[in-house]
Amino acid sequence: MKKLLIALLFLVAGPAYSQTVDSAKQAPPAAKKWFETFAIRGYVQARYNRLLETNSKLKCEQCDRSWGENGGIFLRRARIVFYGQLHERVYFYIQPDFASSASGSTSLNFGQLRDAYFDVSLDKAGQYRVRLGQSKIPYGFENMQSSQNRLPLDRNDGLNSALANERDLGAFFYWAPTAVRQRFSRLVKDGLKGSGDYGMVGLGVFNGQTANRPELNNQRHVVGRFTYPLVVGRQIIEPGLQAYTGDYVIAKEQLSTGVKARKDLSYIDQRMAATFVLYPQPFGVQAEYNVGRGPEFNPRTDSIETQGLHGGYVLLNYRLRYKEHQFYPFVRAQYYDGGKKHERDARSYTVREAEVGVEWQPFSSFELVAMYTMSSRRFEDFQLSDNKQSGNLLRLQAQINF
Repeated sequence: MKKLLIALLFLVAGPAYSQTVDSAKQAPPAAKKWFETFAIRGYVQARYNRLLETNSKLKCEQCDRSWGENGGIFLRRARIVFYGQLHERVYFYIQPDFASSASGSTSLNFGQLRDAYFDVSLDKAGQYRVRLGQSKIPYGFENMQSSQNRLPLDRNDGLNSALANERDLGAFFYWAPTAVRQRFSRLVKDGLKGSGDYGMVGLGVFNGQTANRPELNNQRHVVGRFTYPLVVGRQIIEPGLQAYTGDYVIAKEQLSTGVKARKDLSYIDQRMAATFVLYPQPFGVQAEYNVGRGPEFNPRTDSIETQGLHGGYVLLNYRLRYKEHQFYPFVRAQYYDGGKKHERDARSYTVREAEVGVEWQPFSSFELVAMYTMSSRRFEDFQLSDNKQSGNLLRLQAQINF
């Protein structure tokens, strides 16, 4: 009798149960909730630059404003990154910095936007992308390289003088095969100090006034870059070429009273650069040089004029691993002769500098850098004439990654 009842129940419920199982198999996966489409990461850098200092008047406004007289313990960066794949073809990236300071301001550590962009893939593999918003301009390797990964504490003057904070508002097209995109990613994840994925080819238009500044004319800058990480045996070599052109308008608040300038404050802003990188396996080389022309203060005429510029650097580094520890000893020499368009009166510079340092990573969430800098800098504007400063200093930085 019991067996008969079980058989009858199976005949009645069996088809319904089977349909339920089949429906579950065929049902599409549940859509991700909004908080499952993005992630958060970031890093904080704390510095002290006054050890073994020989000249308190030696400064570098674009590098680190805690150099020299009255400089103390300093938060160089405090960044939180929000990023994620909202759709298989839409990626977003937002990065504020909470250690910003304005030129001439006595206030420190206020929030300022660094990146806010989204990528739209034109194909399912993501080989062709369009990037819209405020992001890094594809010019130079070290400019593209995150400060979280870079060995020297500041970017070189030669190429970084092109773009304050390396960023601007624009629209960019990036292309790279999937295998090359994966290689760009590994060069960062594997501790080889890569620049990140900005495509093999990058083309774009941008305002040209640099990040977080309003546009002041009706013309866009145009930029192009080509780079390729080439595998040669056990080594990876990455050569690159890049250039941009446009008209830069000097903001009135950047001018000293009495300085002479063009009536429309507009100046040609053009550069081209070459890059060579041998990734540290274990020995590495990184070198870049750029030439161009742009606005520069002329102390002989007290005027801002279009002048030629040139400069670059050579970096030698080494990667040493001991158990969980990683050490990166390095030395860098740099030179720059030209103007800095985004500083007061398009300040005129001649920079000769050498740095010797080491980065120590005892574990992935903490890094310590010690770097000895030997610097000679001429930096002159209408208010600061006949100014050349030389000196040495030991610089320390602690960084946490999360």
